[in-house]
This record gives sequence, structure tokens and C-alpha cells, in this order.
Amino acid sequence: MNRPDNILIEVCATSVMSAIAAQNGGARRIELCDNIVEGGTTPGAGSISMCRKLLDIDICVLIRPRGGDFLYNNIEFEQLLEDIEFVKGQGVKGIVTGVLDKSGSVDVKRMQTIIETAGSMDVVFHRAFDMCSDPYVAIEKLIDLGVDRLLTSGQKNTAIEGAGLIRELVEIADNRIEIMPGSGINTGNIGELISKTGAGSYHLTGRNPVKSKMEYISSEVCLTGADNLSDYEWKVTDEMIIKKIVELSECFISA
Repeated sequence: MNRPDNILIEVCATSVMSAIAAQNGGARRIELCDNIVEGGTTPGAGSISMCRKLLDIDICVLIRPRGGDFLYNNIEFEQLLEDIEFVKGQGVKGIVTGVLDKSGSVDVKRMQTIIETAGSMDVVFHRAFDMCSDPYVAIEKLIDLGVDRLLTSGQKNTAIEGAGLIRELVEIADNRIEIMPGSGINTGNIGELISKTGAGSYHLTGRNPVKSKMEYISSEVCLTGADNLSDYEWKVTDEMIIKKIVELSECFISA
């Protein structure tokens, strides 16, 4: 397999502060989203607007009306299109989305509508691909549609587990669509992924927990409603993690 000439690191940023840390760490693109616990949903208008004001790197915005599957009813799909229209007016680089039909295939008709609505923005098909019934049929449909990029974990929980399929997809794509591995990528496996997949871009969060500065802590109420989450701790992209990932990827290319 040919070695990529350069590596682009994209950060999945779930807040404006994460987006800033991503840029400062050397990432060249962000995917802005919300509700990562549900796999990501469309971020708020304020987050999009602030990122446009504060970032110089490319911004792609996740367009997903809810968590769960990628089979949407008519109201949900109309909402998805409305979100694309709004994002288009913000001047971002692209959108990240994906729609499937009941059989687990790419919904070609709806994706055509999405691409038409997106206009000049890049269109990225996200990990809905990892829920497709046949990845080989799906990638050819995405290529025929003219989708710019595919985010995938190789139909496994993490990209390192799915590296074999990702490598196949890179070879099948043959530069007709960009293949970007994502899920579970960190400083400990970025080099192995580059070596095993030959992809030119990688998608990761690079997050660390941040502790609340609140002095008063309520012991009676948990707004998150989940045992493993805290109202007084959240995760933000760590600038130093991104710097390390970028350094490791650059070392691999120059070696």
C-alpha cells in the first residue's frame, strides 16, 4: 500500500472551547457537533456562529436531528434539511450527515436531496455507513452520489478493530472519495492506523475531563440521569493531546 503524502487531523469538537483547543493543537479541520453520548447531533446556532468567528481552520457541521438509528420520518428529514439551509448561511466548509433506508442501505433519493440542498458545501457521510448491511455496495453508492468524504470505523466499534475493512475501502475508493477513519483513535494507535489503513485523514476527539469550579455541590440531584456522568465534570478536547497526535502523524510521514 502507498504511504500517504501527508496526514490531516480532524477533531470532533463538542463545544467552542474544544474547537479552539483543536485549532491550537494543530488540527486542520473540525467536525462541530453536540450530544456525543448519543453519537452526536446537530449543534446549536450559537456554537456554529462562535466557531466561525474564532477559527481559521475548516469547519464541518454534523447534521443529525436525533440519536438512535438513521432512518428518519418525514418531519425529521425536513428538520435535517432546514438545518442544512441554516448552516449553509453560516459559510462553513461542509456538513456531516447520513440517511439509511429500512434495509440498511444508503437512501440514495434522500442523499441526493441533501447534496442538492448543501450546494457548494462539502458533504461527508458519517458513521451511518458502519450500520450499512453491505459496505461494498454502500461505498459505490456514495461515490456515484458525489459524496466528498466517508467517516468510518470499518463497521467495528473502533477504527483499530475495523482497520482491515478501512484499508479495503481506501483501495476501492482509489481517490474517488476520501476515506477517514474515526472512533477510538488516540496517541497510542495513530501510527498503527496510518500504517494499516493508508488513509490520509483521521477523526478523533482528544478529550480529557474538566472539573467544575463550583464551590457548592448538590448531593441530592443528578441532572444527567446517568450513573457514569456527573453534573460537575465534562470532557473537552485537550490541546496537548492534539499536538501529540499531529507530531506522531508527521513523524510517520517523514520516517
